[in-house]
Amino acid sequence: MTPALAAAGEASGQRPNILLAIADDWGWPHAGAYGDPVVKTPTFDRLARQGVLFRHAYVAAPSCTPSRGALLTGQWFARLEGAANLWSVFPDKFVTYPELLARAGYEVGSTGKGWGPGRPEMPGRQLAGTRYRSFRDFLGQWDRAKPFCFWLGSSDPHRPYKAGSGVAAGMDLDRIRLFGCFPDHPVVRSDVADYYFEVQRFDRLVGAALEALARIGQLDNTVVVMTGDHGMPFPRSKSNLYDSGARVPLAVRWPARIEPGRTVDDFVSFTDLAPTFLDLAGLTPPSEMTGRSLLSILQSGRSGRVDADRRFVLIGKERHVPAQERPDMGGYPCRAIRTHEFLYIRNFRPHRWPAGTPHYQRATIPGAWLADCDNGPTKSYMVENRDKDARHRKLYELAFGKRPAEELYDLQKDPDQLENVAADPRYAATRQQLADQLMAQLRALRDPRVTGAGDKFDAYPYLGGAPKYPGWGR
Repeated sequence: MTPALAAAGEASGQRPNILLAIADDWGWPHAGAYGDPVVKTPTFDRLARQGVLFRHAYVAAPSCTPSRGALLTGQWFARLEGAANLWSVFPDKFVTYPELLARAGYEVGSTGKGWGPGRPEMPGRQLAGTRYRSFRDFLGQWDRAKPFCFWLGSSDPHRPYKAGSGVAAGMDLDRIRLFGCFPDHPVVRSDVADYYFEVQRFDRLVGAALEALARIGQLDNTVVVMTGDHGMPFPRSKSNLYDSGARVPLAVRWPARIEPGRTVDDFVSFTDLAPTFLDLAGLTPPSEMTGRSLLSILQSGRSGRVDADRRFVLIGKERHVPAQERPDMGGYPCRAIRTHEFLYIRNFRPHRWPAGTPHYQRATIPGAWLADCDNGPTKSYMVENRDKDARHRKLYELAFGKRPAEELYDLQKDPDQLENVAADPRYAATRQQLADQLMAQLRALRDPRVTGAGDKFDAYPYLGGAPKYPGWGR
């Protein structure tokens, strides 16, 4: 740490404020700081420039409810009982970091989308903090004698989108970098531009929050964290364990203690944020938290790979939307381990449809159509053109077809994670090593899916209905 930074920290002599800004369905690498040539994210880019940019940040589960539950509790999502599923009940037994900070003297608030969709077991419990209409309203009544912890949520860039909003904003469709799992077509490019339009709106929301802090002289005493809860709401993205679904933007700014302009390649999980926030407040994270504080990385002054123990990350999913054409309301249980070289996925129920049943006439929820993938122009285009040629058919199968029990992707040769080499004899030793490592980690976490209690995830109640956006029930 430079002398100037050390002096700033000593001069403050107080616990920092904490501001978490979290988008809904904003995935990596859709920010200027990651080199995206189209989407404009000046606020995120500023935080990255003035703080630390994480290049390998992952959610615990690529679905809103469990992703946010893991962030709030600092626990592996599968330990949260029913809250490991979308549209669930959050059990009273699990405590969240805002609640712990409130007990420690922080003033805690939230706005926008917090934990959910779902409901807490105890009616009225505010898992992310007392609700306010806006961050500005919170600051207007904030007791300056206390540090604050605020959850700044947004519904952007969740679907539905205003068709053509990206083009109308001046985006050049030809410059958009598509994931390899998408067909290259103007319909898809325009759909991505519409998603970018809402990413930019979220970026402006966070920018306004920074301006509000600067006006009252609190910006530099506030740890600002900006991220999204999982990947973009497109086929083979949200609700999938590939990078397009589970990898997210993450930048942290805190001038008093963080040297600026650093890029970190260590693997970071959403479960690490809660213990980090408690660590910042001088608290010891509870033993049940499975995440590890990032404070040593933030204060290391180093870029690249900083912590030798952060060589992999775990990701998983249980039930997103129960549209698997069975009466048991089951989901698509899967777990993955991601290293710098490989992605290994274990699908525990490969006979089920990973994106939900294509047979909407027989779906658990009437009319549900490939329900684990949000409806939109890209999804419709891929379904309607699946037999156009071999390329379209392959991409359709990658997004919506059934998958084998094991998937393995060589990230040096296949960064888009499209060619499963799990059955290739040349990768047999790697596949076995990663499979053993994944199972050992899951056993250590007491994940019910590997301790013999995994079927209980199917039995937890589903509180939602059919999503209310255009195209549902084709």
